[in-house]
Amino acid sequence: MPQRRRQSADTSASSASSAPPEFAAANTLHSAAIRLLRAIRVEDRASGLSGPRLSALSVIVFGGPLPMAALAAAEQVQPPTITRLVRELERDGLVERVRDADDRRVLRVRATARGRQVMEEGRRRRVARLAAGLKALPPADRKLLARAAELIERLARPEPPAPPGTPP
Repeated sequence: MPQRRRQSADTSASSASSAPPEFAAANTLHSAAIRLLRAIRVEDRASGLSGPRLSALSVIVFGGPLPMAALAAAEQVQPPTITRLVRELERDGLVERVRDADDRRVLRVRATARGRQVMEEGRRRRVARLAAGLKALPPADRKLLARAAELIERLARPEPPAPPGTPP
C-alpha cells in the first residue's frame, strides 16, 4: 500500500507566502494547537475511555446537562452515534438521562459524580503535563504564553472578535 506523504506546516505556510500575515499566523497557530493537543492527549489513556466517549463526557461535564440533540450538535455527530455513546457512558455509570424540570418531554444527559471525577482527574493530568512543559521555559516566555492563551480564548468564542477600535 503506498504511503501518503503528510504536508508539513512549514510547506503549507510557504505555499501561502503571498497571503496576508494573519493567514500565516493562523496557519502556525492551527498547527501548534493540533500538536499541543496531541502531546497532552496521551494523558487521556489513563481514563480507559475512547476518544469519542471522553469527548462527549467532557461536553456533558463542562457544559452542564443538555438534550441529546444539543450533545450531538456539539460533538458534530448524527443522533444514532450520540445515542450509542450515551448508552455506553450510562453503562459505565458516567452519565444519566433525566427529565427536564421545565419540559418533561425533554430528556437531558447529565454527568454522574463518577463521570465528573473521571473528567476532573483527566484534566488534572493534562494540565500537569502542560505545566511541566511551561516550567521549562524562561519566565518571559511563560508570561507571553499566558497572554497568548487569553487571546486564544477570545478567538475561540462563538462570535468573531470585533475589529480594533470598535467599542464593546
